[in-house]
Formats: sequence, structure tokens, C-alpha cells
Amino acid sequence: MDRPLLIGITGGIGSGKSMVCRLFECLDIPVYYADSRAKWLTNHDPEIREKVVALLGAEAYDDAGQYNTRFVASAVFKNEALLKELNAIIHPVVLRDTRAWVAQHAEVPYVVKEAAIMAKASEANAVDYVVVVEAPVELRIQRILQRDKRTEQEIRAIIERQVSDESRREIADYFVQNDDDSELIPQVLHLHETFRNARSSKN
Repeated sequence: MDRPLLIGITGGIGSGKSMVCRLFECLDIPVYYADSRAKWLTNHDPEIREKVVALLGAEAYDDAGQYNTRFVASAVFKNEALLKELNAIIHPVVLRDTRAWVAQHAEVPYVVKEAAIMAKASEANAVDYVVVVEAPVELRIQRILQRDKRTEQEIRAIIERQVSDESRREIADYFVQNDDDSELIPQVLHLHETFRNARSSKN
């Protein structure tokens, strides 16, 4: 195997998947933050810009040339077909970018990709294993209330729109429990050893 294993980490809003990723970074494991990288690419990749403007019009970017998130969100909010078309523009570019990034890290046994939306391992996403970070919904809501300027009603609406916990469990190869009763660090260290050994066995 001439590339590191790619480990996908996902979870609902407030589950703590970013915290889990930061723990992996403390172990010198590179992390690709897919959602923030997608935002960067949407602003800077000419292929995405051209196709988004063709799909949604010039208002998709503001006068400063930045992606007009508010306009785009309102355009696709209740239009499932339009959202699918938008995702079909952005996701292939992000996937290409991910693969190029993974190839730059051949010296490490595995790398991590954090994303809010993820398919099962090997289903057109180049991920070898999927880790799902879980936490009770009420705890997630309390975390977001402390972190963001959002109301509880807004948070519950976001959770309703996201992939269900049951659907995430169906794609999981491993779980991390991030509730008040579970310690994160031992779980991450266990996964670290697991993935290092998995890479060794594939070589």
C-alpha cells in the first residue's frame, strides 16, 4: 500500500467530532477538515465557481467574490433537486482534493478526514474505515448553546435536518462515545493503535 489509511470521522452537530480530531492531531496524525476545506475550495476553485454561477446565478458570489452562503442556503433550503445538483458540483472536487492530500502523507500510517456527511467506507469516498462520534442529543444541544449564538429551536431544527443517528450507526466501523460518562483519550489511543496495526497488516 503506497498511501496511508484514510479514516473518516463523522457525527452530528455537537457530538464532539472536532475534539476527537484534535486528539488525533496531538498524536501527530494529519487531519483533513472536509467541511472547512470545501468552503475554501468553493471560494477559490475556478471549476466550482463557474458551475455554481451557471446553476444559481451571479448572486451565488458577492461583490467581493466570496461565496454567498446566505443566498445559496435560501436557494436550496427547500429544493432537494437543486441541493443535489450543487453537491454534485462541489463533492467531486473535494474528493479529488482529499486524494491529493492523502498522497502527500505517505510517511504516516494513517490520516483522518472529518466530515459532517459521510458514506460507508469504500463507497466512492476513498475512506478505509469510518469512526462515528456519538453523544446524547440533549447534551449536544447544551454544548451548542454554550458554543454558538443559536437558539435551542434553531439547534433542534439543524439536528432534524442532519443524518439520523441510526443512519450513522449503519456506516460505522468504530464508535467513540463522547458523553459525560466516557473518557475520550483512552478511546482515541485505542483507535490509534488499531489503525497503526491495520496499516501494518495491509503492507
